[in-house]
Amino acid sequence: MRAFRSTILAVTSLILAGCAATPAYRAAPFPARTLDHDPEIAACARLVTAADEVMDAAKVTDRGLYAVPGFPYLRTDRFTAAQAGRLAPDEWYARMRSFDRDARRIELANLPPDRRVPLEARAEVAFPGMAFAEALDACGDRLLTAARADGSAPTAVQVPDEYETWKRVTGLYAITKYPLASSVRKYQRETASTFALPLDQLPMRGPVERYVPHAGVIHVLADADRELRPELKRHAPVLEIETVTDHDRIGNPTLDDDGAPLVDIAHPVTYVRVAHTMIGDQALTQLVYSFWFPSRPKAGRIDMQGGRLDGLTWRVTLGKDGRPWVYDSIHNSGRYHQFFPTPSANAKPKPDTVDEWAFVPQTLPEVGPTQRIALRVAAGTHYLQRVSVIDSDPPGIGFGFADDADLRSIQLRDGSHRSLFGPDGIIVGTERGASWLYWPTGVKAPGAMRQWGRHATAFVGKRHFDDAYLLDRYFEFRP
Repeated sequence: MRAFRSTILAVTSLILAGCAATPAYRAAPFPARTLDHDPEIAACARLVTAADEVMDAAKVTDRGLYAVPGFPYLRTDRFTAAQAGRLAPDEWYARMRSFDRDARRIELANLPPDRRVPLEARAEVAFPGMAFAEALDACGDRLLTAARADGSAPTAVQVPDEYETWKRVTGLYAITKYPLASSVRKYQRETASTFALPLDQLPMRGPVERYVPHAGVIHVLADADRELRPELKRHAPVLEIETVTDHDRIGNPTLDDDGAPLVDIAHPVTYVRVAHTMIGDQALTQLVYSFWFPSRPKAGRIDMQGGRLDGLTWRVTLGKDGRPWVYDSIHNSGRYHQFFPTPSANAKPKPDTVDEWAFVPQTLPEVGPTQRIALRVAAGTHYLQRVSVIDSDPPGIGFGFADDADLRSIQLRDGSHRSLFGPDGIIVGTERGASWLYWPTGVKAPGAMRQWGRHATAFVGKRHFDDAYLLDRYFEFRP
């Protein structure tokens, strides 16, 4: 009885702690040794704090990047956090300042005008002649300089995982992970059986429509990534989609007048980004392509997987020689993580654990300079069924390219802007009924579509799509 009471108290504490948690970027003070002696730094601290409070209240805070606790003028991703001690301090801090600058630009664009007026007035009083955005950016630089000068600047950052501990505790994860692992193995066996079928024997419910990349311009990319535009076009996959309804056609995610998400299939597009991973002590470039469908139609009343919006993300990891070393893919919720190594990558043996390991349903040959990857996609479920190597310019419906960051600030018909993603990184309205089955895993809203940087990809164990050492953990590489 005493042990049971202790467990209940521990669970209650975890829940209350989660509910009462202070936002991470206000969890610690600004550089204390400077605030009391420098009025300008103190004014900057007040301005940044006011900005965060307004963004939180307006629910426009961008959560794709992690705000460093106590240093709200620094944000990071998992790869940059892993570079602490590898990069020169000036470059490391500059990256985190750049991330914060970009996130605040998005937040200000999405902030309703009436919420911005008090901030402009506050900036004018504290820093005459400076607009709020300019003052906020300058203050971030000043606060970082002060923190580095007084020795309080962070020298390491740990991005939190996407798993909620209290759910794993209350869901008895230590026990339920075993039936969950059995469910994962069943899915992998069924998927492997599908991939083993000859292409012409795959089950067919409708005709296959082919989508091919056309020579459109990727209109927005970070300056450092623009030189990769030719590579992004070169390695973009062809989609071969079994098409039964319009829900099987890719398109452009947007928001209706009420802020509900939808996909405009009149404008097929892939949303691209450049990412990075670590293989040993080498940083490799990754090309990421996300495709969106209007929905995964429900197959019946008790279909717990169907819902609004659906999508597929395909990633290409390039070796130092510029050739693809390994490909991988996820559903845009983070589920169904699959790996497709080339001859340059060998899968490492799975440890003796129930935790999910790299699932490899197919290996791929090298792709020649006149060839392209083709992805066969099932109707309705939008499951990946096969990866093929084909001639690089087959006929088909052309799709364009856009920057994945565009989805963080979408212009509505009234001229206002809003992110496709909510303040928690989830696309509101895309939750799935299956979340009731998988909540003991700790993943928030399992099956819901989510923002880059928020993809947990394992129900058993912990894994993130943007983990800096993900591929290094699973594969051995030989150039």
